[in-house]
Order: sequence, then structure tokens, then C-alpha cells
Amino acid sequence: MLCEMCGKDVPTTTRVRLGHPILSVCSECARFGQPVDPPPVPVVAPGTGRRPSLAPVARTPAAGRRMEERDLYREIGEMELAPDWFKRVRVAREARTWTPEVLGKKLNEKKSVVLKIESGSFHPPDALVRKLEHLLQIRLRADPESAPSA
Repeated sequence: MLCEMCGKDVPTTTRVRLGHPILSVCSECARFGQPVDPPPVPVVAPGTGRRPSLAPVARTPAAGRRMEERDLYREIGEMELAPDWFKRVRVAREARTWTPEVLGKKLNEKKSVVLKIESGSFHPPDALVRKLEHLLQIRLRADPESAPSA
């Protein structure tokens, strides 16, 4: 038999787990992994002509991992942008005498993104809206209920 790790021709191999995969290795290479129990025995249902299936293997959840709950309503955002939000950004930036480059660096964005925001051609994600509101100390979102209907 061949060792799947070093390629030596050996009389017997041992099944070991190396990280995630299970390999058949020689006794020298077996020290690099953890021994694995013998392979599952096929379970044959008596009296059926079905092919045998493998016995079920119990799976344990990954250690330390948990499923995190996501609040989709928080991700959607509770308010919509005001109709003149892009003008508010430009006016607030100019009031601080910042160039689009300076605002971009403070937001960790490119100058072109700032220019697109100020022209109204780019609808920023909620995280960027919050950054803009905090940095420029302005309100860009309006309550949908209080917004005038057209």
C-alpha cells in the first residue's frame, strides 16, 4: 500500500485526520495527524434488495462558532433620505472649507465618491449616510411619515 502523504510503499497504513481531510498514511507520517476510528460499517436492511448504506456519523458543531441573529429591519434603515440630502452634504462640506478630497479622506472614501454623492447620482449605503451625518453634524434622513406626499 502507498502512503498518501510521503508516497512510500508500506505493508499497512493507518487512517489519520490531518486538519480536515482523512488520509491513509504510514506509521512515520501518522505522527502528524490524529488517529481516526475505523471506517463506518455498511448497514444492510434485512430482507431488502437495497444497496447497503453507511451508518450515520454524528456531527458536532464547530467549537466556538455560533449562529448570529441578524435584525433585517435594522439593516434596512428606519428612515429614508431627505429629498435634498446631496445639497446638504455639499453645503456642510463647504461651510467647513473642506475640499472633496479632504472629506473623502475623513470618510475613507475616494474623491469621486464624494463628488457623486454631492451631485445626487450615487445613493450611499446606510453606513456611509451615518458617517456623513456624524462627520458633518447634519441630518440627511427624514421620517417617511412626516415627509410631504407628492
